[in-house]
Amino acid sequence: MDHRYDFVLLFDVTDGNPNGDPDAGNLPRVDPETGHGLVTDVCLKRKVRNFVGTVKEEQPPHEIYVKERAVLNNQHGRAYEALKLDPQKAKQPEVEQCRQWMCQNFYDVRAFGAVMSTKVNCGQVRGPIQMAFSRSVDPIVSLEHAITRCAVATTKEAEKQDGGNRTMGRKFTVPYGLYRCHGFINPFFAKQTGFSADDLELFWQSLEKMFELDRSASRGQMAPQALVVFEHKDPLGNAPAHKLQQRVTVERANLESPPRSFADYKVSVNESEMPEGVKVLRKF
Repeated sequence: MDHRYDFVLLFDVTDGNPNGDPDAGNLPRVDPETGHGLVTDVCLKRKVRNFVGTVKEEQPPHEIYVKERAVLNNQHGRAYEALKLDPQKAKQPEVEQCRQWMCQNFYDVRAFGAVMSTKVNCGQVRGPIQMAFSRSVDPIVSLEHAITRCAVATTKEAEKQDGGNRTMGRKFTVPYGLYRCHGFINPFFAKQTGFSADDLELFWQSLEKMFELDRSASRGQMAPQALVVFEHKDPLGNAPAHKLQQRVTVERANLESPPRSFADYKVSVNESEMPEGVKVLRKF
C-alpha cells in the first residue's frame, strides 16, 4: 500500500445509545460544554474487529488479537511457540521476530497496532489506521427510560415481592444523532506492519457493514451514511489532512424542528480546485 489516505465517516443512531460511558452510569458520552455526543475510537475499532473476525472466521492472517476473553500473554506465547523461541531468553532480535509473526497473523495488529511488551514480550506495533473520537454534528438529547421485567433473579427477591416478581431498571437513548469521525491511514506504518491493499479493502468494507453484525436493542438503529476518502499520490501527502476533511460539510436541511433522520441533513464535498495529487473517493 503506497498511498496515504484521510477519510470522513458519517454514521447515525436512532433511539439508541451508540457508546455508553461507564463512568456516568452508561449514559451516552457527551461533551459537557457543548452537548455534542461522542463515540470513542475504541468503540468503532471494536466493531471493525468483530466484523473481520466474523467474515474471516478468525483464521490467519485475519485472526483478532484484542477480542472478548482473550488472554494476551497467551497470544504472545503462540508466536514464541511457532518460531521455536524461548520467551525467557528473548532479546531484541527474538522479540522482533515475534513482533513480525503477530503482524502476519492478526489483522487488528497490522491495522491498529498494539502494545505487546507485557510479561511475554512481542514488542510494540504502531498501526497505520488511526481514528479520532467521533462527534455529533448537533448537540444530542439523552433520554432516560424506566423499564420493567416481569421476573426476578432469586427466590429471595420473589418472597419480598409476595409473588409480584417485577424488577425495575433504566435505559438511556439518544432520539437521533448524526456522528462524524475523522480517520487517517499512514503508508509508512503500513509497510512496517505488512498492511496490504487487500487489508485496506476489508477495512472499507467493515466500515460499511460493521453495524449489521452489531445489532442490539440498547444501540437502537445505527447505520453508516457516508464515507468520503481522500487518496494522496505522494505517501507523505499532497495536502494537510484537516484541510481536506474540512471540504466535507454537513448542514441542516430543516432548522425548524429537531433532526430525527439523515434526511434532515445535507452533505456536500467541495471538489473544486483540489490539490494536485489528491483524489476523492466516495465509498458509500
